[in-house]
This record gives sequence, structure tokens and C-alpha cells, in this order.
Amino acid sequence: AVANEGEVPSVHNDALPASFHADGRESAERAVKAGQVIQRDFGTMGEKWKTEYGLPAAVGLGVHLGEAVFGMAGPPDKQQFVALGDCVSIAVRLVHPARTGEIVISLDVMKALGAVVQTLGASELPPLELSNRDPLPIYGMVLETRLDFT
Repeated sequence: AVANEGEVPSVHNDALPASFHADGRESAERAVKAGQVIQRDFGTMGEKWKTEYGLPAAVGLGVHLGEAVFGMAGPPDKQQFVALGDCVSIAVRLVHPARTGEIVISLDVMKALGAVVQTLGASELPPLELSNRDPLPIYGMVLETRLDFT
């Protein structure tokens, strides 16, 4: 993410959110590009973790667009930089339908990318059900053979 001018506000368990500060299209392009790089390069690291630690490791990604509030949170002696907001919550939820090697993106990201969407090879997925709102249309840059550790 950092190579694509993003920053990682904090780490939460097995999630590593990243933010890209630019206008809608530029943020969407940077986020998707970072996701593609992560998926391309993670295989080597995943194999290393499996060999060295006996742990299967994989990455599924979710990308959404919106406004967030950034700041420090936590107890005074353990504060960390965080991102808060509806768009952050939705991005986290987009990770759930993503399987190993895949990137799931929201309709907002697809709209922001405009004509670039055709080059993504994205497919429509079942909408994401969210509490107290209409289902969110989502799209996936999915693998032909879906892998899953479950």
C-alpha cells in the first residue's frame, strides 16, 4: 500500500487497513493497484510462512471509497493511528466474501474507476447485506478456481 501512496492507519488482528488520500478516482486506482500488487507478491511470503512456521497464509482484500476520520485512539500509553467511519466499516465487510487471492470492490469504486473497470476483469457478486440499508452491489476480481482455507 505504501508504494502506491497509501498508509496503514493501524493493525487489527488479521486485518491491515490502508487509506489513500486523493480524489475519488485517484484513490480508487491507487487502492486497486496496491491490492493487485499485494495479491501478486503474497504467494512467496505465504509459502515461506508455510515452510518456516507450518501456517497456511493467504490474503483476501476489500476496497471501498468514502470519507473517514483519522486520529489517535486508545489508552495514553498504547495509542495508535486509526481510521474511523462508515466507509472503513464497509471496506472491512468487503473482505468477508473475498477468498484467497481475490479482491472484492464496491460499486462506488467501480464508478470512480470509470472506463478502467473493463481492464479489471471484475465480475458481479451477490450484493453485500448491511444492517439498516439497501444491499450494496459488489464486484470481485476473482480467480477461476476459488481457493478457500475453510
